[in-house]
Amino acid sequence: MTTLFLAWQAPVSRNWFPVGRLDADAGRERFNFRYTQGVIAAKEHGFHPLPGFPDFNDDYCSPVLFPMFRNRILASRRKDYQEYLHSLDLDRDDPIEILAITGGTRQTDSFEMFPKIEKQMDGSFMCRFFLHGLRYMSESARQRAEHLQAGESLGVSIELTNPATGVAIQLTTRDYEFVGWTPRYLVSDLIHTIVDVSRIRAQVVRMNGAEVPPNRRVLIEFAGHLPLDAQPMSGQEFQVLA
Repeated sequence: MTTLFLAWQAPVSRNWFPVGRLDADAGRERFNFRYTQGVIAAKEHGFHPLPGFPDFNDDYCSPVLFPMFRNRILASRRKDYQEYLHSLDLDRDDPIEILAITGGTRQTDSFEMFPKIEKQMDGSFMCRFFLHGLRYMSESARQRAEHLQAGESLGVSIELTNPATGVAIQLTTRDYEFVGWTPRYLVSDLIHTIVDVSRIRAQVVRMNGAEVPPNRRVLIEFAGHLPLDAQPMSGQEFQVLA
């Protein structure tokens, strides 16, 4: 099974809550959606059941991907669909992999998807995402980001005074140009389990051209090792509600 979490941003407080869990089998022939205990806090900020998932305590199953999630992927009938997959460094049409990398964000709502970090037997983990926050960078940082190369390593550091999130994980070039952040979903768990930053690595996987929106410009692979007793994304808010 591959697991993605669904996060919702409250309109007033701007806080993010993991409110759902989507599981897909290896053959992509069975999909399950369940609410997580993150909805308990989210409801206090105005969260309501999603269309198609009216019962917080139900276990929803389907042989095809639910419309709620399928609509967050570029339609495969589009002429530029292959270019879209290429920009994600994917060679197959896998909706779960697409959602894991892009986050499935839309301008019409406040939802974002992210993959469950799977720790291997040796404590290693790996995930891919697009560089966050490029549009907030200085002009020099944006210009430096445009010249990143596939295979280029990036430095990883912890930011304690981020004005939006408080704590964040920054990415910098080897010539010390700060170019952006990792997604927020990596911060809350990893910030408490990373005991040796030297065992964490970030590397540019793909650079897309100016024809691709800035939020899909720089594809990053983020990997490292966690303590053997650490289980990322295992907190109460990630547990299913049913």
